[in-house]
Parts: sequence; structure tokens; C-alpha cells
Amino acid sequence: MNKRMIVYITGILMIIEAILMLPSAVISLMESDGLIMGFAKAIGLTAGAGALCAYLSRPKNTTIYAREGLVTVSVGWIVLSLMGALPFWFTRQIPRYVDAFFETASGFTTTGASILTNVEALSRSVLFWRSFTHWIGGMGVLVFIMAVVPLAAGGGNIHLMKAESPGFEASKLVPRTGSTAKILYLIYLGMTVTLVILLRAGGMDLFSALCLSFGTAGTGGFGVLNDSIGSYSNYCKIVITVFMTLFGVNFSFYYLLLKGRVRDALRNEEVRWYLIIYTAFSLIITFSIIGRYSSFGGALLDSFFQVSSVMTTTGYSTANFDLWPELSKSLMVLAMCIGACAGSTGGGFKVSRVIVLFKYACVTVQDALFPNRVHRVKLNGRNIDDPLLRSIGGYFALYVLILLLSVVVISADGYDFTTNVTAVVATLNNIGPGLNAVGAAGNYSGYGAFSKLVLCFDMIAGRLELLPMMVLFSRRIWK
Repeated sequence: MNKRMIVYITGILMIIEAILMLPSAVISLMESDGLIMGFAKAIGLTAGAGALCAYLSRPKNTTIYAREGLVTVSVGWIVLSLMGALPFWFTRQIPRYVDAFFETASGFTTTGASILTNVEALSRSVLFWRSFTHWIGGMGVLVFIMAVVPLAAGGGNIHLMKAESPGFEASKLVPRTGSTAKILYLIYLGMTVTLVILLRAGGMDLFSALCLSFGTAGTGGFGVLNDSIGSYSNYCKIVITVFMTLFGVNFSFYYLLLKGRVRDALRNEEVRWYLIIYTAFSLIITFSIIGRYSSFGGALLDSFFQVSSVMTTTGYSTANFDLWPELSKSLMVLAMCIGACAGSTGGGFKVSRVIVLFKYACVTVQDALFPNRVHRVKLNGRNIDDPLLRSIGGYFALYVLILLLSVVVISADGYDFTTNVTAVVATLNNIGPGLNAVGAAGNYSGYGAFSKLVLCFDMIAGRLELLPMMVLFSRRIWK
């Protein structure tokens, strides 16, 4: 285990995080909100700790392998959330550190779950940092650093990308990992800037357009108003709906389009099923809730918006779907679990895994009926080999185990079963709102400190696809 390299990369990560806090500090100065000292202390402490780690542990051997990649990413994201909570805590906008840590972990993991009861009471500088954490975490912080500077030698960067990228496969778009990171972030930045321009064209002020674009691009869901997106115009709601859906698509799809390989892009089986599931769920819910609306258009807009929001795990809301019929709520929870495409900024189980598991179940039945025939599971025309099938099966087992254990632990706080189950589903899948007490009109403030830490673990584990966080509990990984 190259422990010096792990500490070194964590130090670089903290230095980058301190730099990323600077725009919020500038807004604090411009607004004269009296919080600049809080930001200054957070930036100074984060940068100082990062510089100390990077200086004292600068390694001679910069080669890392799979286990170093897993540990680096999991430790890095925990430290990122711990230090990212300091602006909230030092400014006293969130007085309790556990609550500040919960809000920050929710931000960086693009979950959007909140302990705040009055978002509008926060200063604009803190609101900006809160939303900016979504954009930072959406594509991955280490992916961002790799786009600027190579972190590891000997091809070690790919181990970092595999551990941080959402999905069961992290493929390189071009031969060099650093170049792949640059391409991903250029697409990410270009789509974000386009969204800001379109929201401004709809009459939204620049600050709100930036914050909501950060949340949409990162599929996070932190807003600047208490009613999330409900107060904005239908134009803005439609634009956000479209871009939430777009950010839930595998970014390699956009790369193929930019390269002019349209036919290859359209062959992507995961994207096709993602759009089919999204459209089917939205239409079913539209006809389920139409009796509650004065017009078909209103029901259609809210349905497509909310399904896009939960399936891409963004978490914005235009309506309290907790009040919808049981069929609609069941489909919403199912959409939460399915999630977005692998290689997108969205969370959830991922459409590709659902496709593979469904096909594997069909192959199992075919093997029982025709034992002398060879049946293969295919995705996008390629055979899925047995190690990858075992990996997906293991992920599913871990997913269910963590979900069940988390529900049992947080049940000690006395909430009803639906609240507890959907709270864990919403945090583990990086969605944000669940049902009942943690629904679109509620929040997570009522849970105790230990339950909040469990949910923070779920958020980080869900964002990192479970395995990087789970290896921290293995004694063998540290030998």
C-alpha cells in the first residue's frame, strides 16, 4: 500500500477545495454580509492542512494500483466533506457541525438531502457554496484534478477514475486518462454554460441561474428558494427538465455525437432504455394525477419534471409528489432506484445494471429450459463476461445489505417505516427527497446525530458505487 501517495493526493485535494471556496468568499465581500471571516478561516484551515499533507508526504514512488485508487477516492471524499462543512460552521449559518457535514456530504455527492428548514434565510455567499458543491462533485473532484495535472505514474490515474466514476465500467474516451478527464469536463462545462444562458433568457437573475445550473448539471437539487423550482416560470421548468434528462445520459454518448459518430451513439442500448423508462413512467403518472390538475399541460409538466428529477437523482421539485396517488408514488420510488445512465452525473442503481440483471435473469430461465445451449448476456452487442456479471451481482448484494442495515439503524429515531426506507433509498441513490417526513415538503433535520452520520455514509457510498467505501472496513487492504 503506497500510503504516502494516498496522503499526498488527499493534500492536493484539500488545496483545490480551498481554491474552490474563493468565489463564495468574493460574494461575501461583495454582499458585505459579515461572513468573510468565516470563509477566511475555512479557506486557511483547508489550504494549510492540504499543504502540510502534500509537503510532508510527497512520495518518491507515485505509482498506485487498484487498492490505492479505491482507498484514495473514499478517503478523499470523506475529507472533502469534512473540510467543505467548515464554511457553513464557521459562518454559523449551520451552527451544528454534524448538520454542516450532512449538508456538505449531500452537496458533494449531489444528493440534495437537506437539514435546513428555511433555505432563504441563508446568505447568498453560503447559498452559492452550497450549490457549487453540486457542480464540483457532479463529475468528480479527482477527475477534475486529473484534467489539470497528472496525479499518478504508471497508468495509476485510471484506477482513480474507475473508483470515482459512476457506473460499473469506467472507459477511456481516448488513450490517455488525463485527456479523457479534459474531454469530460469540457462537455460538462459547455452544457452548464448553455443552461445558464437559457435560464437567463427566461428572465431568471444571474445568481439563481448559476445556482440552479450547478444543481442541474451535478444532478444535485439544492435550490435557493424554499419551494425549490415551484415559483419559477413554465419556461424555466421546461428548460431544467430537459437539462436534468440530458445530464442523466452517459457522457460518452455526447463524445460520440461530437466526433460525428451518430450511428454509434444511437446504438447505445442504455440510453435508449433510459429514455423509454423515463417517458413511460412520466406518461403513466400524468394520467394518474390528471384529476388533481386543472389542465392536462400542468399534469404533464409536473409529471415529466418530477420523474426526470428523481430518475436522474437531481431532487428538484415543482410539486409535492408525496400527495400523489399510490401508483404514482410507487413509480417514483422505482425510478429512484433505477437511476440514470452509467457515466453520467446521475446516481441510482444505473440503467445499465438493471438491463444486465434483467437479461441475466432471462438467460438463467433459458439455461433451465435448454441446458445444452450456450446463452450469453449482451449489452450494446458485446458479451458480458462472467467476472463483470459477478461484479454486478456483488454490487446488488452490497446495495441491499447496506440499505437494510441503514433502515434498521435509523429506525431508532422513531420515524415511520415509509420515511425510514425512502430516506435510505434517497440518500443511497443520491436523490434527496423521499416520502412522508423526508418528502419534497420535508427535510432530514429530525433525525439524530448518529442517524445523520449513517445517512452521510450512504450518500458517499452511493456516489462512489459502494466498493471504495466498503474496502475501508477490510483489514487486508491496509496490510
